[in-house]
Amino acid sequence: SFTADGVELFQNYPNPFNPSTSISFSVDKTSEVKLTVLNSKGEFVSELYSGKLNSGIHSYDFNAEDLNSGIYFYSLEYNGKKLVNKMLLIK
Repeated sequence: SFTADGVELFQNYPNPFNPSTSISFSVDKTSEVKLTVLNSKGEFVSELYSGKLNSGIHSYDFNAEDLNSGIYFYSLEYNGKKLVNKMLLIK
């Protein structure tokens, strides 16, 4: 997992996945966050959440049944910063 300033982005589970996976992260205080999925070229694929969340662990499901196999990235933006991790879709 990746940690910065009281925010932790966990590895998605399961990984590799088909067609659905869960992405979790924790925030240590109420924060505005945006969780998005990008393709291997860094192009926008999906927004899983955007808004204010209370402190704690949050989890969102990503369904990729309409997407091709390959590497995808998920990005958590908060307080002008960004944590990114990769995941693998195998069909």
